[in-house]
Amino acid sequence: MVHGGLRVEVRGTVQGVGYRPWVYQLALRHALGGRVWNHTRGVSIEVHGADDALTAFVRTLRLDGPPAARVQAVICSDLAPQDTTGFVIDDSPDDDGERRVSIPADLATCDACVGELFDPANRRYRHPFINCTNCGPRYSIVKGSPYDRARTAMADFPMCARCREEYDSPRDRRFHAQPNACSGCGPRIVALSPRGDELATPDPIAFAARALRAGMIVALKGLGGFHLACDASSPRAVKRLRERKHRATKPFAVMVRDLAEAERLAECSDVERALLQSGERPIVLARSRGVIGDLPLIGLFLPYTPLHHLLLHDAGVPLVMTSGNATGEPMVTTNGEALAQLGTIADILLVHDRDIITRVDDSVVRVIGGAPVVLRRARGFVPRALETTCTFDEPVLACGAHLKNTFCLAAGDRAWLGPHIGDLESVATVHAYEQAIEQMKELTGVTPATVAYDLHPDYFSTRYALAQEGVRHVAVQHHHAHVASVMAEHGLDGPVLGVAYDGTGYGTDDTLWGGEILLATYEDFTRVATFRPIALAGGEQAIRQPWRAALALLDDAFAGQTPLQAFPLFRERDPADIAAVRRMIARNFNTTPARGVGRLFDAIGALVLNRPVAHDEGDVALAFNLAAARDEKGRYPVVIREGASPWEIDVRPLVRGVVDDVFSGCSAATISARFHNTLAFTTVEVVRAALATHGPLPVVLTGGCFQNARLAESILDALRPDVRVYMNRDVPPGDGGIALGQAFVANARLRARATVPIAEEEQLTCV
Repeated sequence: MVHGGLRVEVRGTVQGVGYRPWVYQLALRHALGGRVWNHTRGVSIEVHGADDALTAFVRTLRLDGPPAARVQAVICSDLAPQDTTGFVIDDSPDDDGERRVSIPADLATCDACVGELFDPANRRYRHPFINCTNCGPRYSIVKGSPYDRARTAMADFPMCARCREEYDSPRDRRFHAQPNACSGCGPRIVALSPRGDELATPDPIAFAARALRAGMIVALKGLGGFHLACDASSPRAVKRLRERKHRATKPFAVMVRDLAEAERLAECSDVERALLQSGERPIVLARSRGVIGDLPLIGLFLPYTPLHHLLLHDAGVPLVMTSGNATGEPMVTTNGEALAQLGTIADILLVHDRDIITRVDDSVVRVIGGAPVVLRRARGFVPRALETTCTFDEPVLACGAHLKNTFCLAAGDRAWLGPHIGDLESVATVHAYEQAIEQMKELTGVTPATVAYDLHPDYFSTRYALAQEGVRHVAVQHHHAHVASVMAEHGLDGPVLGVAYDGTGYGTDDTLWGGEILLATYEDFTRVATFRPIALAGGEQAIRQPWRAALALLDDAFAGQTPLQAFPLFRERDPADIAAVRRMIARNFNTTPARGVGRLFDAIGALVLNRPVAHDEGDVALAFNLAAARDEKGRYPVVIREGASPWEIDVRPLVRGVVDDVFSGCSAATISARFHNTLAFTTVEVVRAALATHGPLPVVLTGGCFQNARLAESILDALRPDVRVYMNRDVPPGDGGIALGQAFVANARLRARATVPIAEEEQLTCV
């Protein structure tokens, strides 16, 4: 029999998912000797044995693996044969070489561990930190790469003899499970009063569950941060949580015990069921059955930690499970922060002594056009790398936007989107942003040579980018970055026709864009069409008080002869405030023209729903979207002015049509549906006219407005199948996705300007 040897390099998400134990078992099945070990680029294997066994071994490596592994490459090279009969798992060496982070995202508790969790005969019965090689914390507890226990928050918990035996036994399900522990040697959970006193109770989880059933609010330390929980079926408890957290209207996510309870609360498609049960365990937006709350959409998710499973089981009711933070602040991660920030909100705190190394919020997904769209990319997805079809000439850090921020690190043929940070509007959130960037640099080993950023001069992400020294700086227009994010995700080289609809983004003419149809490559773009602007009196104030935008829209449509007193929105306003806003617009004082489709949603929504104030960013637009009647087919007139460059979409006829419907007594549901139909129809008309001029290009849909399923699906249905249409799927269509586009635009522009010398302190600003 011919014998040989191979060295095999495996790249991808192959650490922390039971990959080495799986390789060990595979080698034993094929009677192969050798070793396997982690390193900063993935997993290495040296293997010796019969040639046919080696061939079968490599074939299985390419085609199979543990459930959570994501193999991107298997690279083989010959080794001199050795007379090796045993196979071992080696410790990870210290390695300062190139890194390709293979640390997986945090993994939801697997079925086997859930079974043990509720088995009274099992030694881990009701152990709230149960895990194995197929599940448990990963990214949230990692301090460094490669992924070994010594580089995690579990380094503070030495394993007992029985846990060490499991960890060392190749045939055990917990063989080399880095967070392995039991109730005797693992983290300890306790219940605290809001003052920090430990509450004397033999079972803190059961105690918290009783408190939840009694209508109390519980702050609990989860996987990547704290949650605030209450009984979702109790209007009184939910009202108390809203009042204490100062969250007036924004919907709360609801955690349910199992899929059956999810289907009792929402109409779930096969795709939504699969998402709810996936290893990522995101919050899934589904159509509500009206059992809890009165909104047509409800955000549901299933337990993804043992603590969640126990709490849901003991409470016996669905639980609101929302991020534990004070308004405008990042999610709390430490026990001390929880007492300081959540002690005035929660009645009880459920905490433990395992540190959260990396803050990771819950991910949010919605099914649009029959497939998932990630709206918030965090737990379960980060730090999974996106494979790119192009190679980055030098490492890039893209700093993202101001709202819904994420950043992106890119090098070689990989791009890593950071976790959802949120709005960069507080010192604590800015600190969390800076900290997350540094940690991702450490895990990936990427040192950026180029920093990309948004054009808006007042964004903190822009100021952060420009403060970085010894790098190239590349400015990228907001909507160009949106379009490029879809191109990058789907491997489109360009040119494409990009439809980018959102609230606001800084334009190259120093005005606010947001209703843009662009002819784009990675390197550059041309505006094909845009919307007639709305005057935002007071700038940001007009976003927080959308009655101002509604007033500007009406005065523009009716040439100032607007019957304001016919609308409750204005009857309830102080006439002096209305006059002041009109003077600001007339004098162009502290007034910004904005072309955003999101602002159009705000203005019409405020008018029709009588919503003068936005309590949360985008909440008026969301309410107006959710009000739309399913079966209404009517629409309003719009004028497309093709003579201008760019073409202008004039919505004044639409506004007059909305007013006519209001005066005729039409319902908000009918008006909202007609508004959506008009936007979709107009977009399709402009796109088809542009394609007739520029040729059969791919069309991409992106921007925060395409989180709106009705708008997106109407456009998708009207353009397909004769037009190739793409939208963001794994990358958020809102501002949480633009960092990927920024990175690709920066790379393309640097490549095109490769002959430009880099002077010390040079800034290459591309707009």
